[in-house]
Amino acid sequence: MAELLLALDQGTTSTRAILFGPDLLPRAAAQRALPQHYPAPAWVEHEPEDIWSASLAVLREALARGGAGGREVAGLGITNQRETALVWDRATGRAIHRAIVWQDRRTAGACARLRGDAAASALVAERTGLLPDPYFSATKLAWILDNVAGARAAAERGDLCFGTVDSFLLFRLTGGRVHATDATNAARTMLFDIRRGAWDEDLLRLFRIPAALLPEVRDCAAEFGTTEPGLLGGAAVPVRGMAGDQQAATLGQACFAPGMVKATYGTGCFALLNTGSVAVASRHRLLTTIAWQLGGRRTYALEGAIFAAGATVQWLRDGLGLIAEAREAGELAARADPRQAVYLVPAFTGLGAPWWDAEARGALFGLTRGTTRAEIARAALESVAYQTADLLAAMEADLAAGLPDAAASAPERRVLRVDGGMVASDWTMQFLADLLGAPVDRPTVLETTALGAAYLAGVQAGLRAGPEAAGTHWRRDRRFLPAMAREEAERRLAGWRDAVRRTLTAGRAGDPTEAC
Repeated sequence: MAELLLALDQGTTSTRAILFGPDLLPRAAAQRALPQHYPAPAWVEHEPEDIWSASLAVLREALARGGAGGREVAGLGITNQRETALVWDRATGRAIHRAIVWQDRRTAGACARLRGDAAASALVAERTGLLPDPYFSATKLAWILDNVAGARAAAERGDLCFGTVDSFLLFRLTGGRVHATDATNAARTMLFDIRRGAWDEDLLRLFRIPAALLPEVRDCAAEFGTTEPGLLGGAAVPVRGMAGDQQAATLGQACFAPGMVKATYGTGCFALLNTGSVAVASRHRLLTTIAWQLGGRRTYALEGAIFAAGATVQWLRDGLGLIAEAREAGELAARADPRQAVYLVPAFTGLGAPWWDAEARGALFGLTRGTTRAEIARAALESVAYQTADLLAAMEADLAAGLPDAAASAPERRVLRVDGGMVASDWTMQFLADLLGAPVDRPTVLETTALGAAYLAGVQAGLRAGPEAAGTHWRRDRRFLPAMAREEAERRLAGWRDAVRRTLTAGRAGDPTEAC
């Protein structure tokens, strides 16, 4: 009997595959870096064939390292960088343009015009739970149709397919037989009604998107078809799980009860708070999204997105040359002068939630002649914690307004479950706990995104129970407890919010966390 579970995690800067046992413990893994392309300021692209070749390579390598063949795999789960938009030829599977990455800001002007149209902006928020922003897929897709010769006409004829990365990979893995996505990825396009669970005709008209482009939307645990027999060890492997990376991480972190919250620190940082069967509308510029859909039933979440987390450390290394390896950032920060109040607002591609300012750009405040690379490294790491604090404050306020029972039943300071590459830094996690005044839990398996994808495949394969099993696969490595006085934490937060106000563009001077 096939009992292994294979997860493909296609991220912004790398692609990895992990082979799990039926106990959801990793058996083998493989990873490859993904080249980034920056054709213009604030534009970010990926080469689709790089995504495909790396994905196939790591899947094969993980199987080989685990000493397994395709016939031993009960299910493949796919998780992916969300919102990144691709359009490809239905007959050949070849993309007609590079993938436009979620970080890309080329459609900021179009989104600003949309926000200026009160009726259109309200339609987007009501149907999708999102805010008009270049982050999401709809304006990226419209840009490709308008800027690639012949694309719109081909789309109208039904010759082209649109999808996020999951859909593109599924299409290629199944030899073009399946053009589908799951509800979590569909929910990030700005074209999907998250309450009805369907593509929205009014939004398609608003963005001038032909319906023929769109993939079929399925549950996160479902039969998504089988891979071409020659791709993975000579066997047709069933694809049985699919979810956007942050939703997959929420499942991997076993945040199954309303009120539970996780934050994933990768290129960006994404915090999701489970709101159960209620799609809570945010009053603080957070997003209402689908956490997962199983058996046709949707579970919702509030989400806040930080555009630059690990990307800030990469900037220290690759942009400024202050460090040679990412791990050095924490070592430098620990040596920084605590008397220097240096703040970095890492708005390299704008600010995400709860500020949503696509035109803001990064800034350093508080520099003196005594400032060294240690203080700048500390400011970079602290910026991630400050942004997380803004998100969680807004989430708590929205939860109290939308689900008062869940908010009342939660402890005064909610536990934050964390994952992603940055959480390996004890210094950063301790500062996060200090700033939040709340426990921060780091799991044993840090690759919770891949774990969530494997979990979904295991549910569909009958190897794992559903969320009612209360997350028996989750194990804690370490809990970080706050040690900083609240007065000191509040003083530091006040300095951060002052720095953000001075970074925001005109008309964005309000503080969306003040009501918290």
